[in-house]
Amino acid sequence: MMKKLSLAMAVLLAGSLTACTGNAGKDVSKEAQTGESTTAKSEGGTSGPVTLTFNWWGGDSRHEATKKAVDAFMAKYPDIKVEVNFGAWTDWETARALEFQSGTAADLSQINMDWISNYDANGDTFLDLNTVSDVIDLTQYDSALLDRSKDSKGGLAGVPIAETGRIFYWDKTTFDEAGIDTPKSLADLRAAGATFKEKLGDDYYPLAMGQYDRAIFMTFYLQAKYKEAIFSDEGKFNFTEDQIKDGIEFIQSLEADHVIPSIKTVDGDGAASFDVNEKFISGKYAGILEWDSSASKFKKALGDARELVVGEEFKDLADGSGTGVFTKISMLYAISAKSQHPKEAAMLLNFLVNDPEGIEIIGTERGIPASKVALEQLTKADAINPMTGEAHKKVLEAAQFSMKSKV
Repeated sequence: MMKKLSLAMAVLLAGSLTACTGNAGKDVSKEAQTGESTTAKSEGGTSGPVTLTFNWWGGDSRHEATKKAVDAFMAKYPDIKVEVNFGAWTDWETARALEFQSGTAADLSQINMDWISNYDANGDTFLDLNTVSDVIDLTQYDSALLDRSKDSKGGLAGVPIAETGRIFYWDKTTFDEAGIDTPKSLADLRAAGATFKEKLGDDYYPLAMGQYDRAIFMTFYLQAKYKEAIFSDEGKFNFTEDQIKDGIEFIQSLEADHVIPSIKTVDGDGAASFDVNEKFISGKYAGILEWDSSASKFKKALGDARELVVGEEFKDLADGSGTGVFTKISMLYAISAKSQHPKEAAMLLNFLVNDPEGIEIIGTERGIPASKVALEQLTKADAINPMTGEAHKKVLEAAQFSMKSKV
């Protein structure tokens, strides 16, 4: 029985650690359905008219910023036409997987880290970007991040867009109503469960987590306690059945202590994510464990009536010696190895991540940028959302592990 449980949990954890970090709405744009685009009219420099395809997933604000950046790119290079395809995360990977397998993928794609191993196992799906390093300024990236972006043959399969990790966000308004401070430790969080139940009622919880959130928090706990990354660099699952059982019991104890609602309760809310969950919006769910790049989305969901604050990573998950927190490359840009226009695709990629105009337009829509020049430009322009910046800084300071595996 435990063998089946461990396997199931390993699958869940693998899914949670490679799931998308953005949350999108249900609407799919006209471009996503028809691939429409507009050819720019001003000066540029290519050998002749070229048409590129570019796809990504995300939410509405990411779509608008990226379309605007693409328009600016076409204005700069009028001989390059870019057809865009974008939409919500739901079923997005399934559609892209078919394209990768059939050799019909877009010239430029936004990809998840695990897509390198899932769809580029032989190193022939994504172009080795070292071959276009005269176009893409790879010197703007930390070598460790580039090393984590390689395929099985050692080629650079993608350019990392951002590095991310999870951290707590607290609805301070609800904690004020309960008469207690926001949690700084696991002990504080457990105590808050009892206080919420006593002072606010059975429907109020200091923290809410879905299945993926539980798996990630369980990962923090296991890594903190056993001083080992959940996956090896080669993607091997490191923990034993007994250790996984320990992790599951840890999560179950939070539910028993009225710290988190049951999965049945969360699923019964009928919301695709917490930013559209009425219990989070109204303050009944007073905390979430989310990506550092998601701060503005959840703050916007609460509006001005409630105060959302960035929490602390807990140092008392096990023996007080660590947080168990990990970071990972949130997403990458990759060029299809079958692209007929790799140079032009590389020009578009570099424009999005390293060009001053592209940097300004995209901002932090995909997180705090990994590109050094982008980070410097946005920092000088005071263009990084303060809450996002605070969350990102705390994650990097607390992180003990980096998710190098492409599982």
